[in-house]
Parts: sequence; structure tokens; C-alpha cells
Amino acid sequence: MKLKPLLIIYTCFSLIACSQNDSEIENAPTENPTSTEAMYFPPSGSDIWETKSISSLGWHQDKVQDLLNYLQQKNSKSFMILQNGRIVMEHYFSGHTASTPWYWASAGKTLTSTVTGIAEQEGFININNKVSAYIGTGWTSAPLAKENLITCRNLLTMTSGLDDSLGDNVSPANLQYKADAGTRWAYHNVYVKLQDVVAAATGQTWTQYFNTKLRDKIGMTGSWIQSGDNSVYWSTTRSMARFGLMALNNGNWNGNQIVNPAYFQNAVNSSQNINLAYGYLWWLNGKSSYHLPQTQFQFNGKLIPSAPNDMFCALGKNDQKIYVVPSKKLVIIRMGDAADNVNLALSDFDDVLWQKINVLID
Repeated sequence: MKLKPLLIIYTCFSLIACSQNDSEIENAPTENPTSTEAMYFPPSGSDIWETKSISSLGWHQDKVQDLLNYLQQKNSKSFMILQNGRIVMEHYFSGHTASTPWYWASAGKTLTSTVTGIAEQEGFININNKVSAYIGTGWTSAPLAKENLITCRNLLTMTSGLDDSLGDNVSPANLQYKADAGTRWAYHNVYVKLQDVVAAATGQTWTQYFNTKLRDKIGMTGSWIQSGDNSVYWSTTRSMARFGLMALNNGNWNGNQIVNPAYFQNAVNSSQNINLAYGYLWWLNGKSSYHLPQTQFQFNGKLIPSAPNDMFCALGKNDQKIYVVPSKKLVIIRMGDAADNVNLALSDFDDVLWQKINVLID
């Protein structure tokens, strides 16, 4: 199924929320020249970040400009490709710079997923426990018996059973029962209650725990900024890329296991049998079917047909993207305004962008 006919559906979503040089080499080797190369991690508190030329990878230099033209045309502010941790492309558009922060929108849900896993590995929470065990009862307006069915895992997997048609407000009055937890997949802002769970269980503010356990350990910068009913993460493109690099390495940063690898593998694989393309707040490619926000339809085929099957990704409003491709050791970042008018995350932009990436790297 092509994504273009679904664009009208995609734009209804409630997801809240480079230029390198080098000429193309001749007679590129048939084997990956980096197959035995060690993964690179940039140092913290420094602008140092090793680079790698397009020619050294045997990629197609003559396809770079078409990709950059498309990104410029589609309102991008930044674009970055990491291969094995090293920067291959890093490009900024329309006055945006390497030091300019930008919002992650719903791509930042993956930060909440990761920190929830850290809190579990440190013994503060168990994701199979009910949410009310940590923040008390009455956090929804569902009947108590139904509220107590909702576990932290349900929040991670978007299977809370709460009514997703009532907007982003997560006050108890706005969190209403729709179905039993675990029986219905629906994209819902209620996932943010995981931040309250972590804060209550650790005795720290969400920001304190996030900063010390994730942000600072991988050398990110950035902060959570309140935006209406949502707390949205803002950072530079390179900070987003650092997080993507940690994800590429199964939750590990330069030998330091930030989050339990078993938890992280669960996070980037199908988390329930309703929407196969959803993990723990991560989107998954290559599955046989997928669901989308604000619909109960099942669509057959891959989420992004032109992207690699093993790719998992963070997707946010106005086309904020983290693509992670383990088979190719790639992390790809796109920040900017909506590619096509207002876009609340997934559209045919993803597929066309991947078509252009493919002709560059294949």
C-alpha cells in the first residue's frame, strides 16, 4: 500500500507532540570497508566528532545534491547521517545551526521509554505493575476496577484502554474508560504519566532523574519545556543523534550499558499483537501490518515501504525523525518544519526521503 493516499489520515494524527564533500570513488569495494571497524562514540563536553567521507563508504556522491535539494524544499532545518557512529553528512538549512535547539515533539516519547527502563533496572519500578501502585488511585476517571487494570507496560505500548478522542490533557477528568487495558491499541498522550511514575518511585523530579541517568551519561544537551498540556524536549541535532547512536548500540554508550539490553530489545520489537509496528513508544518498520493514530484500521504492509525492514524510528510532529538501522549501522536525523503543510508525523515524506537515501547509499 502506498502512503500517499493515506496522507489525509496522517494529517489528523495527534502525535504531540550535511553537506560533506568528497568525490565518488571508482571501483568501490564489494565488501563493506567498515565491517570490522570499531563503533565510534563522540566524547562528552566537546565539539569533536569523527567524520567519514562518502567516498570511503562507496556511496554515490552524485546523489547528494538531489537529497539536499529535497530536504531544503521540504522545510528541513537539519539533516544528519551517522555510519558506525561517525558523521557522513551533516547539513543545516535556512539559518539553523549546529548549536540551535529544536523540538523533538513525539520523537521524544522514546526518551520516556528509555528512562522508564532505567528506573526498572534500578529496582524502582516494575513495568508489569499497575500505574496506581506508584501514583495512587483516581489518576483517571475510569471505574477503579478498570483503572487498576492499567499497567506501566500498557502506557509504554499505547494499550491503556483510555479514550484517545479527548485530546492531550491528562487530568483525571479527561482520562476516560473506553476498553479494558490491553484489548485496544490507541495512540494517547497518557503515556506521559510514566514520567510521574518515575518521579514518584525515585523521589526525584522527572528532569533530575532524566538528566543524571540518560542525558548527561551520553553527553546530550537540551531540556524539557512545557508546551500546553505537554512537556516537550528541545535539543540540538547532534544531541538527538547521540540518543540515536545509543539506540543503535542496544542501549549501550561506549561500553556503559545505559539501559538493560533485554528491555531495549523489547522496546524496539512488537510489544503487543494489535499494532505490530509499535514497541515501547518506538515505531517499527518491516512488520506485516500497522495501525495509525486516531484510527482503528489495520493497514497491511510496512510502515515505510522504502525503508529497511529492520529500521525502528522515533517520529514527531512536523517531521521530526530519528531513523535507526542496525543492519547498516545507520542513524539518520531530520529536524524541521512540516514537509507538507501541517504534518503530525508520518506521511509520504518518509517514503520519498528513503527513496533518495537509498540511491545515495546503495
